[in-house]
Amino acid sequence: MEDKKLDFKSIIGFVLISVVLMWMMYSNTPTKEEQEAKAKQEQVEKVKEEKIAPVSNVESTVVASAIVGNDSVQQAQLKGQLGSFAYSATLPSANGGVTELKSELLTLKIANKGGYIVSATVNGFDQFYKGSNKTIDLIKDNNANLNLTINTADNRTLNTKDLFFEPTLTKEQDGSQVLTMRLKAGEAQYLEYRYVLKANDYMLDFAIRSQGLNTVVNTTKPADLEWQLKAYRNEKSISYENRYTEMVFEYEDGKDDYLSAAKDDDDVVNDVTYVAFKQHLFTSILLTDTPFKTATLKSENLIKDEAIDTVFTKNYVAIMPLEFKNGELNYNMNMYYGPSKYDILNGYKKNLDEIMPLGWGIFGWINRYVFIPAFGIISGFLPYGLAIVFFTILVRLVMSPVTYKSYVSQAKMKVLRPEIAELNEKFKDNAMKKQQETMKLYSKAGVNPMAGCLPALMQMPVFYALFQFFPSMFDLRQEGFLWADDLSSFDAVYQLPFTIPFYGDHVSLFPILASLAIFFYMKMTTGDQQMSAPTQEGMPDMGKIMKVMLYISPVMMLVFFNNYASGLSLYYFISNLITIGIMLVIKNYIVKEDKILAKINENKTKPKKESKFQKKMREMMENAEAQKAKQNKK
Repeated sequence: MEDKKLDFKSIIGFVLISVVLMWMMYSNTPTKEEQEAKAKQEQVEKVKEEKIAPVSNVESTVVASAIVGNDSVQQAQLKGQLGSFAYSATLPSANGGVTELKSELLTLKIANKGGYIVSATVNGFDQFYKGSNKTIDLIKDNNANLNLTINTADNRTLNTKDLFFEPTLTKEQDGSQVLTMRLKAGEAQYLEYRYVLKANDYMLDFAIRSQGLNTVVNTTKPADLEWQLKAYRNEKSISYENRYTEMVFEYEDGKDDYLSAAKDDDDVVNDVTYVAFKQHLFTSILLTDTPFKTATLKSENLIKDEAIDTVFTKNYVAIMPLEFKNGELNYNMNMYYGPSKYDILNGYKKNLDEIMPLGWGIFGWINRYVFIPAFGIISGFLPYGLAIVFFTILVRLVMSPVTYKSYVSQAKMKVLRPEIAELNEKFKDNAMKKQQETMKLYSKAGVNPMAGCLPALMQMPVFYALFQFFPSMFDLRQEGFLWADDLSSFDAVYQLPFTIPFYGDHVSLFPILASLAIFFYMKMTTGDQQMSAPTQEGMPDMGKIMKVMLYISPVMMLVFFNNYASGLSLYYFISNLITIGIMLVIKNYIVKEDKILAKINENKTKPKKESKFQKKMREMMENAEAQKAKQNKK
């Protein structure tokens, strides 16, 4: 086989190919001038696309190399992107940075980029548990923003969160700190955010206003204000905190409402005066003197699995269009970052106490005007655990007359039971006649069969009001009593190595004690209720129902209250113990069955004047019986 050799023509071909490749490589390499121009273009594009940096890196957000200076190319490109607001990108404040406002109560940081609060710390409180050395940060690490969408006269849409404001900080003689943040379109043309942090106040003055922008901004379209917050978890119990974490708002001259805390929810409302992003025991509120014409509100539940979703509870978004008047914006507002505490919120006289879930109607009235003032006085001189015990004793003593009437009614019915049983046997084939004779017996004996139910109904508002009272008491947060280290959360005495559905991964002791107390209370009263309420024909056997409830009620309390505030479980434990004591005293020392029987026999001998209601009932029964007899005859 003949060997292949390189001939002269092949060598010339390889040389020509090499020359062509070298020329192509050289021709595609940009010159020094072209490289500099390309670098400038990339930097400008980076400014255009850049989103807000994390709070921890705000001070290192450096874009000045792209936007600060007098280079005509840069100025032209910024003008093309930002229009008149390109002026703001040429100021030293475009280098980024934050301004801190600090008082004894709050520490706030406002970023040049966006001009809004990027860090809000409520001073003096610990996250999760006392001594955790973790602060309560309502805003941090880019979990919130405040953005104004501006439509310019030259048909641009700009977001203030991406633009740079110029800060000016002054201090007033009264200790207030005033920070103005200006997004400038010229020296005398700007959009201004104005923050005023007063000493010893969780409420800030906040204003959004503009000057000289009527030729820069399209004032025929409103500027959409978007306020967003991803709520951090701050308490020990995830499920308990999330149950009371919700968005609350006021609209249409004082009406208040809320979005669901249990699921994703949204709403569109008119004439909104405040929006509150509530986080159970802390809250963030935006208030306005000029009502927002409309507000689009959204709440997203972020806890899908309590074992995994442990950082955030809810994501809140509120969008409110701001109307231009005479070509300018001028909205005076307030911001609140602090505890969800009734005394503080109610003190502002802005209807903010409605943020507290104290119950509607009479339940809220009882909490506002009875329980909160009474507990405030008691806790003023006693530790909170002992204050709950004393408060419980006070409530049970006030309700003891109701307990007494209920027991007396049961005792009367118990004494009459033999006669009622005799009537049941005598008229077992005539239900209508049996009912008539039973009512006559009640009337002669002076017994009202409903008297035992009415006291129980009277206690229901108190029961429900207390059920709302304890979860709303900020004062109980991280206050200990006996083995409980936080009366606003569960009192775990043992951590389970697994999770029981609906119960949790821990064992709380106060719910166990409360369940035992309610078991013995129901066991003590169930027998009397069975004796006092003979079974009526066609009606369910209440004795069997009470036997079942005797075991179901304590189990339900044990399961339900395991993740609830230990202060509430402590109340029900003490309350049931006191009720058992009151019942024993009434039964053994006050109410005697022989005396009740003698009184009933005495009543039977007295002539009874039939009331209009009794007469009407008797006539109805007689007419019904006559109709039935006529039908049977036919």
